[in-house]
Amino acid sequence: MALIREHPRFQSTAYIFSSAIHLTDVFRPRGYAAGAVDYVPVPVVPDLLRAKVRVFAELYRKTRQLETLNAELERRVAERTAELAQTNADLERRVEERTAEREAALAQVHEMQKVESLGQLTGGVAHDFNNLLMAVLGNLEILRKYIPDDAKLLRLIDGAIQGAERGATLTKRMLAFARRQELQPATVAVPKLVESMVEMLSRSLGPGIEIGTEFEDDVPAARVDPNQLELALLNLALNARDAMPRGGTLTISAHRAVIGAGGVLGLKSGEYVCIAETDTGFGMEEATVKRATEPFFTTKGPGRGTGLGLSMVDGLVAQSGGAMRISSKIGAGTTIELWLPVAEPERVEEGRPARPACVEGPRACRVLVVDDDPIVAAGTAAMLEDLGHSAIEAASAEIALQVLSSVSGIDFVITDHAMPGMTGTDLAECIRRTWPGVPVVLASGYPEVPGDELGLPRLSKPYRQEELARLLASMVGAEPAGSRSISPAAA
Repeated sequence: MALIREHPRFQSTAYIFSSAIHLTDVFRPRGYAAGAVDYVPVPVVPDLLRAKVRVFAELYRKTRQLETLNAELERRVAERTAELAQTNADLERRVEERTAEREAALAQVHEMQKVESLGQLTGGVAHDFNNLLMAVLGNLEILRKYIPDDAKLLRLIDGAIQGAERGATLTKRMLAFARRQELQPATVAVPKLVESMVEMLSRSLGPGIEIGTEFEDDVPAARVDPNQLELALLNLALNARDAMPRGGTLTISAHRAVIGAGGVLGLKSGEYVCIAETDTGFGMEEATVKRATEPFFTTKGPGRGTGLGLSMVDGLVAQSGGAMRISSKIGAGTTIELWLPVAEPERVEEGRPARPACVEGPRACRVLVVDDDPIVAAGTAAMLEDLGHSAIEAASAEIALQVLSSVSGIDFVITDHAMPGMTGTDLAECIRRTWPGVPVVLASGYPEVPGDELGLPRLSKPYRQEELARLLASMVGAEPAGSRSISPAAA
């Protein structure tokens, strides 16, 4: 028996001993230790032997079933453990993704809040700067008319006027970034507007830059301020020129696009015109692209840029109901797309709106000038008097009402909007109720005047004497009564 047990094949085999000798309790444990499961005395009773064999066979079968079930259970436990591990890994990945999305959303909200705060600050600074430029430009224009015919003095004054005009352009860019510029949207045929700019762009960019255009046949008209769109395209073209110092190609294209929900970031679903400027310059890295529209961010050297060009374009497009998208790679050039909403076909205007014609026959007027800034009020009064009108200054809306009550013959009022106490719009409402025949002109360095439901004529600071003269002429039905014309150098 011991020799059989040593064989690997029979180590788990059960044995039943049969013996004619009566085994004592001392010998039975030795048999069990050798592998016996039971004893059968001789003579063997068949039924007893079959019963014992049946019991041990059933026990063996149950044992094998139990082993099989145990193995199956272990396999299922292993599979479920693996599934749980995969589910846990997926859950952790999703948590990480959601956390990253949340952090990105919070960062975007923070950036929007920062840009909004900076925009409000920029708009306020632009308003105050416009008031200063109003006084500077008005006084310089009048001064240029009355100085002796001295070429040196005229050159100095012209330089000062040009500097003030550049300051006015800068404030427009600041207001565009703040999305508070005054837009005059028109329905514009984009291909014709771009084609009309090609010659001017060629002169501005220089001979090293080749300009090409690509327009689809069915490009619809876009609803946008044509003057601001030209300025935006020029800004983009100048940036492209700086990215191609050794020359290259600038391609301006346009096509129609139907955008679904979420198709382009920042756009509602609808029909748009996509205007793209593509250059062959050295391109931008991803970090630069992300910061490109930040105000005052520039990759140009000192004195070569304000960092407001792209932010102005972005503000203009957003204020027009569209969006701007930048794609660029180092060594592969840059493409900037302007997505603008499609306009109604029947409102197409191929050029800028013409200035209203004035009826001949000068008429001097008495004008009440209301402004809390005495320098601005004095400058406006001087421009009016130089045009042949008479002017009365008032430092507040309350004083203006007192003047209207005590002085007769006032033809119309020019008032600032943002004043302590009563605003210019409030003053206009009082005048309309009490003196309905006296027109009111609203002048402000803020292009958007909250609460202006009266539809008042507007003058955006800084305005020039020519603009003031034309507005007066259109309101009184006569050409401006100025005795001297503005020379081209001053204009």
